[in-house]
Amino acid sequence: MFPFVLCNNKIYICFLYVTALMLMQFGFSYLIASMGLQVLWSLGLACLDAYALRIKRDLRNPVLVSLFVVGDWVTATLSLAAACSSAGVTVLYARDLNFCKTQPLLPCSRFQISVALAFITWVLIAISSLIMFWLLASV
Repeated sequence: MFPFVLCNNKIYICFLYVTALMLMQFGFSYLIASMGLQVLWSLGLACLDAYALRIKRDLRNPVLVSLFVVGDWVTATLSLAAACSSAGVTVLYARDLNFCKTQPLLPCSRFQISVALAFITWVLIAISSLIMFWLLASV
């Protein structure tokens, strides 16, 4: 599950950095920071998994799995909060203030795509969190 989340986060952050205007809004900068933390977390877990496979060691230590569960839940909560705040900013610009019609240089379609990718990423993170919680119950 970790490689899928890591791959989706990399695609998401690359797409998000294409739009330079997103760095100006607080909701989008929080989203970038949250997804950056998620990439680091997923990359760390992927490296730990690769190391465990290389030395042929089991990672089913209850303390270690508890740390993974807490980390996954924290990053999932941060990702959901960031996606919701970015969706709120996007709705504010596109529907409430009509910035998309009055400001032709504002890439509103990129904002909407980035929010959709953020929610897809959150779904994958939530699935990973539930699997880790299930794994904690079996240890």
